[in-house]
Amino acid sequence: METVAKGSEMKTAGKMTFLSRTETFAAAHRLSSKSLNDEENRKLFGKCNQSHGHNYKVMVTVRGKIDPISGMFMNIYQLKKYMKEAIMEPLDHKNLDQDVDFFADTISTTENLAVYIWNNLEKILPSGCLYKVKVYESERNFIVYKGT
Repeated sequence: METVAKGSEMKTAGKMTFLSRTETFAAAHRLSSKSLNDEENRKLFGKCNQSHGHNYKVMVTVRGKIDPISGMFMNIYQLKKYMKEAIMEPLDHKNLDQDVDFFADTISTTENLAVYIWNNLEKILPSGCLYKVKVYESERNFIVYKGT
C-alpha cells in the first residue's frame, strides 16, 4: 500500500494546478469623476452616479505546483485567510469612496476594484502564485483582471 501511495505522489508532484475560491461582500459606492462636472457625470454614469450598493462576488485563482508531501500546492484554508485579509476586512459593508483610501482619487468602478483586490492579494500571497481576480458586480456583469 505504501508503494502505491508513493508512486501516485510521483505522478502528480510538480504538476501545475489552479485553485479558485469565492467570497461575497456588500459595499456601497457612487461612480463619479472629479474631472467631470455634475451634468457630465450624470450623462456618463447614469443611475450609477447616485450612491448605491452591490453584493460583489470575488473569485480568486492562484496557481502552483503540487507538493509531493502534501499533495496540494496551497491549503484552501490558507487561501481563505488571505482573502479575508485582502478583501473581506477592508471592503465588506464599507462605502468604497469614503472608507477605502485607494478610492479617494480613483473611481470605484468594478475594473478598479479588481485592481485594488489584486494589489492587496499580491502583497500577502506567496510570490508569483496569483493568477486571476474575477469580480462580479451582478450575476451578469463581471471583470477579470490578471495583473499588468
